[in-house]
Amino acid sequence: MADLNVEYPPEQHFLRDLGIVTEQLSADRSITVAPVNDPVRNADGAAAIGFLVTLTDINAALVALIAGQPDWNATADLSLHTTNPLVGSLAVVDSRLVRAGSNLVTVATDVYDAGIDADPDAALGQPDRPRTSAATGLVTFARIPRKASVASDGFDPATMIGQRRELVPGRPPPAVPVLERIGLQVVDPEAGVTELTRSEYVRNSFGAINGGVLGMVFEGAAEAAVPRHVAADLQIHYLAQAKVGPVRTAATVLRRTAGHALCSVAARDAGHDDLLLALATVGLIDTSRG
Repeated sequence: MADLNVEYPPEQHFLRDLGIVTEQLSADRSITVAPVNDPVRNADGAAAIGFLVTLTDINAALVALIAGQPDWNATADLSLHTTNPLVGSLAVVDSRLVRAGSNLVTVATDVYDAGIDADPDAALGQPDRPRTSAATGLVTFARIPRKASVASDGFDPATMIGQRRELVPGRPPPAVPVLERIGLQVVDPEAGVTELTRSEYVRNSFGAINGGVLGMVFEGAAEAAVPRHVAADLQIHYLAQAKVGPVRTAATVLRRTAGHALCSVAARDAGHDDLLLALATVGLIDTSRG
């Protein structure tokens, strides 16, 4: 299996620590699998929505890159909604092209639970095998100049069709919760205020903060604001890149009923005049209701 890119992600990077393997089935379809271990599970024991957003973002981008050639792309909007808790040992993400326009590329994604003790090779080799639905989503990418990304140099995504490749960890992944792994700090739980340093470990190919990481940040902020709940649905509008950091969030509880809550979360670049980076709406479910 070939490495995705020699320059991005760097050797020590959170994407590598997730054990991601992808297969580009065709120009308009890509499959990604990743192990679901304790560090990426939420308080209810299922795969955390921020982890699934990360897989969705990277897998959908592989489809969008081909559709958007010769341009590069940046995630503009991402929505992911849980259909069933993903409690198995392997997540399967299946992305398909919806539309390639002159400015935007849209990709639909479905996430599946491959079950307990699932084999990644078998999951990739049988992409249409019936599986339990775990989540469904839609990702929209803005077409941008290739030179904006360090990963674009010498990389032709069309040559990846029919190939299987993996993100090889630069070291054994740390056995700590993924939100702790990326360095998320909860500053004020009640207000959903969290902070994340802009570091090499969480950067994207533009030198800012990876979009999947922001999904994890939104998850952490909403769950801090609404205790004993886990995030189940996430919709993100990406507005700008973090230039300095840290990224700081603030959450507002929009609705709270028996068993359910809805939060609005804003992320800003605290070191760059509080530049608004992204807005998210997070749906949460009460873990105590079983």
